[in-house]
Amino acid sequence: MLNKPRLLTPGPTQLPERVRLAMAVDMIHHRKAPFKAILSEVQTHLKTLFGTNEAVLPLACSGSGAMTAAVTNLFAPGQKVLIIDGGKFAQRWIDIAKMRGLSITVLTVEWGNGVDPNEVKALLNSEPDFAGVLMQLSETSTGALHPVRQIAAITRKTNTLLVVDGISGVSISPCPMDEWGIDCLVTGSQKGLMLPPGLALIALSKRAWEKNATVPISDFYFNLASEKKNNLTNQTSFTTPVSMIVGLNESLKMFAEFGLKNVYQKQWALTQMTRTGVKALGFELFAKDNYAWGVTAIKMPVGMSATKLVAYMAENFNIVMATGQDEYKDTVIRLGHMGWVDWSDVLAGLHALAYSFVALGGYIGCKTYCEQALDAYHKALAEDYNIVL
Repeated sequence: MLNKPRLLTPGPTQLPERVRLAMAVDMIHHRKAPFKAILSEVQTHLKTLFGTNEAVLPLACSGSGAMTAAVTNLFAPGQKVLIIDGGKFAQRWIDIAKMRGLSITVLTVEWGNGVDPNEVKALLNSEPDFAGVLMQLSETSTGALHPVRQIAAITRKTNTLLVVDGISGVSISPCPMDEWGIDCLVTGSQKGLMLPPGLALIALSKRAWEKNATVPISDFYFNLASEKKNNLTNQTSFTTPVSMIVGLNESLKMFAEFGLKNVYQKQWALTQMTRTGVKALGFELFAKDNYAWGVTAIKMPVGMSATKLVAYMAENFNIVMATGQDEYKDTVIRLGHMGWVDWSDVLAGLHALAYSFVALGGYIGCKTYCEQALDAYHKALAEDYNIVL
């Protein structure tokens, strides 16, 4: 196959050459001065990325490990939490909380929608003993974006901690912890950070650290107080994934050179480009109003298999997308446009989607979807993306 391979999934994502080359250098020891200098530099960049003055702790695990660390370090068994359930990964919060022995209240949101902050506020007012609210910033399974900023404005006036899964949101759309009042933010390496899977990052607010001090340590590995202590000396508690940290340092340097505001502007523009192109093709978008900036979920017309369409694109165009999840596995396609993706990658994805759809028996009447998509991209580059937050 002569087509350039393009990974347009919601994770893992494409890797910049700079990051790949940085990770290919000779190994260094994680307890020696050269590595400590790198981790110190990483920490400075991470605080900017997370928008916090607190430590951002690297963990050698996937994002689910950081979610587990958040729950076990902030809540004791029996404490009550509210979980916003609007997709597959919100249900992971439920599973982790159950394993921890927490008392769970679930606020169910229709897949593809963002939660209504007024519903959260009403629940917190009616039951003031909630220790935490657990939610996604970007629900990767549906392409929906939750109004975290508005929820944080509610929780920061209470004793309820706001814990946010930003695995497909951090470095993709703004979520400044300190400014918004987020108490715990987690992410993973394999999406907007332009790294392979295997590294997670977690940060706690000042009041979250105060709460952590009251929760008995129950996990040998995910002990955030120990990680914070080691972080002060530019170390980790256990063997550090050295190459991943080196790669992270390179990707964070790229963000710094380009400018974080410009990163978000690009992501906003790619999102508008993708959504415009998809609509021009005649497809229905799964997330209507509250939509993520890094992944677009696309409904398939009746009779068209998402599984077959994704397989056809991979085989004939070398473009890899993802299907939906659970009951939407064969009726939804997820086109990822996060991290090391640019307008030409999205355009190639739209082209592959259109031609594969027709090849499998579908009909597309629009011939100008590429032009419409590019027009939307350039218009969005000039917009103030803050209007959507």
